[in-house]
Amino acid sequence: MDSARAAALAALLHVDVNEGYSNIVLDKTLASFSLETRDKALASAIFYGVLERRITLDYFISRFSKMPLKKLSPQVLEILRMGAYQILYLEKIPKSAAVNESVILAKENDAVKASGFINAVLRSLIRNLENLNILDAEKDQLLSLSIQYSCPQWLIALWQKSYGEECTLRLLESTFSKPPVFARTNNICISEENLIEKLNMEGVKAIPITWIDQAVELQQTGAIGQSESYREGLFHIQDLSSQLCCFLFHPLPGERVIDVCSAPGGKAFTMAELMENKGELLAFDKYKGKVNLIRQGAQRLKLSVISAAVRDASVAEDDLAPADKVLCDVPCSGLGIIRRKPEIKYKLPSAIDSLPDLQYLILCKSSKLVKTNGTLFYSTCTLNPKENGEVAERFLRNNHDFEPLPLNLPDQVCHAVEGEPENQLTLMPHVHGTDGFFIAAFRRKQEWMS
Repeated sequence: MDSARAAALAALLHVDVNEGYSNIVLDKTLASFSLETRDKALASAIFYGVLERRITLDYFISRFSKMPLKKLSPQVLEILRMGAYQILYLEKIPKSAAVNESVILAKENDAVKASGFINAVLRSLIRNLENLNILDAEKDQLLSLSIQYSCPQWLIALWQKSYGEECTLRLLESTFSKPPVFARTNNICISEENLIEKLNMEGVKAIPITWIDQAVELQQTGAIGQSESYREGLFHIQDLSSQLCCFLFHPLPGERVIDVCSAPGGKAFTMAELMENKGELLAFDKYKGKVNLIRQGAQRLKLSVISAAVRDASVAEDDLAPADKVLCDVPCSGLGIIRRKPEIKYKLPSAIDSLPDLQYLILCKSSKLVKTNGTLFYSTCTLNPKENGEVAERFLRNNHDFEPLPLNLPDQVCHAVEGEPENQLTLMPHVHGTDGFFIAAFRRKQEWMS
């Protein structure tokens, strides 16, 4: 049996059944299959390709399947998707090989009876490649865009209503782009210039980002977590959106800072470095395992200012001393990181509906931890106004001891959303080159009261 395709199938089935994050599922699956580098690359390409193009693949498969896709077993449907993806998108794989390997995969995965059906559907697809057309947009624009960009209609409609049709089209295109890899230099241990030189010697190309200090883009990374510089704690991986959030948050050496939803700790690490590892930074998460991740990362980066502990920001009624600055990077739908985790776009709208109330609750409870004249930041990695600007505005309406704090943006960063308040910023992949992200800033203007 082809190990690369078997690994891809196992990972896809795991995501379907357990709804695990794609990157974590794939890493664990590849490790369990002990694949060679070339096979790892093929398994990854098929795995992510099928996730990214699921709606498109199902549309074409359904045209040649006499059986409704809903009646197919998970194994058969995923094998069909994998075969169709190779036929439609992987030019280096012979189309006959894509069919043959799919049939073998079926026989090796309890789908012997379906092997003939799989063979027939995929061969029909090949015979009709010249005549494959997506539904005319004039007949049904939403459906046409959904098939073309493999994105649910509800999400396209949400983005069109929130950001306009042109922006939505650019967002849809960005979901297929390869996300860049950014890192934050650990200025406690090394300068940006020396890190770039050291990484280059290790075969990793590092390019400085001129408008954010200590930020670099990494290329030709390979297994970056195995590099000597990473093991020595000279940097951590972090998208520019999160680095910008920390830059605007502007924690200073000697301040008391609280990060209420910190795991896995990337923003806490950057804030501690901005604080020159001086002061006090409390990093919380509700799960013990995730708190351990924060501790391990802080230890690797030699950031002694960070104290990590278990705390549920949505229910905590504790007597923590007030802080100069509090960051609420709340749980969200993740609609800004689809190009990194394509399975996110297949969530049902009902799974998102309850999030704004939870986010608002965390923001309100966390606001009690802010000193007079102190700063409160709210952030998400989603592109959904109900979780972003609407939560921020709701907070200001109901908490009169806070006022909007205008963001002091770098010249290179513009507002992508028309009419956005000065204390808010929505980052877009196609505009800023970052993940989709949202930031809102507030200042406490009355005496802090326990």
